Amino acid sequence: MAAGGSTTETAHQPRRGKSVLFVVSCGWAGMAPHWLHTPFNLIPAIALAVLLGGYSMRTVLSSVMRSRSGQSAQPGDGGQPAMAADLFAFDWPAVDVVVAARDEEAVIGRLVERIAQLSYPTDLIKLWVVDDGSTDRTPERLGELQLRFPLLQVLRRSPDAGGGKSGALNEVLKQLQARWMLVLDADADLQADTLERLIPFAETGAWAAVQLRKAEVNASVNWLTRLQAMEMALDAVIQEGRLATAGVAELRGNGQLLRRDAIDLCGGFNEATVTDDLDLSFRLLVNQQPIGVLWDPPVQEEAVLSWKALWRQRQRWAEGGLQRFFDYGPQLLSDRLTGAQKLDLACFFLLQYALPMVAIADLLGAMITATLPLIWPLSFVAFGLSGASIAVGCRRPSEGPPLPAINPISLALGIAYLGHWFVVIPWTSLRMALLPKRLVWAKTMHLGEVGEELPA
Repeated sequence: MAAGGSTTETAHQPRRGKSVLFVVSCGWAGMAPHWLHTPFNLIPAIALAVLLGGYSMRTVLSSVMRSRSGQSAQPGDGGQPAMAADLFAFDWPAVDVVVAARDEEAVIGRLVERIAQLSYPTDLIKLWVVDDGSTDRTPERLGELQLRFPLLQVLRRSPDAGGGKSGALNEVLKQLQARWMLVLDADADLQADTLERLIPFAETGAWAAVQLRKAEVNASVNWLTRLQAMEMALDAVIQEGRLATAGVAELRGNGQLLRRDAIDLCGGFNEATVTDDLDLSFRLLVNQQPIGVLWDPPVQEEAVLSWKALWRQRQRWAEGGLQRFFDYGPQLLSDRLTGAQKLDLACFFLLQYALPMVAIADLLGAMITATLPLIWPLSFVAFGLSGASIAVGCRRPSEGPPLPAINPISLALGIAYLGHWFVVIPWTSLRMALLPKRLVWAKTMHLGEVGEELPA
């Protein structure tokens, strides 16, 4: 992800107050039941467990049924490339592939070569790379690549241009003329026929945006990368399940296809957020612009290699994820959304953001009152959903890098790994509530190497 400067919070001061309200509310919800008499102290957790458990089971089962029926695949062929006759008959639209890059000399050459190899009409595709203030040899590499690949267009921004990835995307947006723009990270890798399958899926489905499944190309390097590969499979399963139940699908930054007129309707990309993809997902939602999800073909990317890098990345994801709920709360409660969408968002918010905060407060309440924790029925639902989604996702036929093999040990590790959100969410929430906000876009380092294989 591109990294820009930082912007002191001014117009978004209410976010800090909303963060405080969120922390206090979750704290009260987690601690208050400890002062109720047994067995009434378990009623809140059991009630939520029944509600969210039903939602979770419906989501996973809907994803399974969707994949078996081929609804998530490209129309007409169950996920395989469209027949040649269909391809020749299709009225192909122009596509702009857009990459915001800073200090990406290790991977930018491979990316340009991959885009040049796409089997899409060459006169209908352009690759735009925004050199976002690089201090390594990225500018020189791009200059060399422009001599070899006529489809490559380069825009340069100064290191202090600001706005992060959103600022870079807004800069290039002024130059684009195509109907569709495909946003990629610099470490992305695509199959040659990706656009030939993605564009018909988007056009025939009347989607304003489509998110490709993210696959970790270096999953075999170590257990951390393998666990991230499981997490990405889990995420795709849940996304498909939410969509199949008339809920909400979201963009994931890398591998997102966007219809240009829909982006214009939303006013471009929000430069006051650290997660442009999550913010844009809600802006599309409140403007009634639907987002689709495509399992195959995937977009390949690099998983981070260390816990330190994961910690930085997940803090940014948590902050941007919470921020969008705070920013767009009134619109999410308006009649712009259907009842099913509101229910989906409420359940997702409770599981993803509220539960980790409530769990920490529950633990503190147990320590203060010398009683047992009470939130365990709800935690059981959350980890049960995670385990089921990992198993379903990793056992599903898929293209791209092989998904991790699932056995009792790997599944247990995958579930335990997701417990890091029970640390990341509370830490980030407290920081947002207590400290003045500064928008800082942290860059994820891309190495362009897969690494050594782990034993199976």
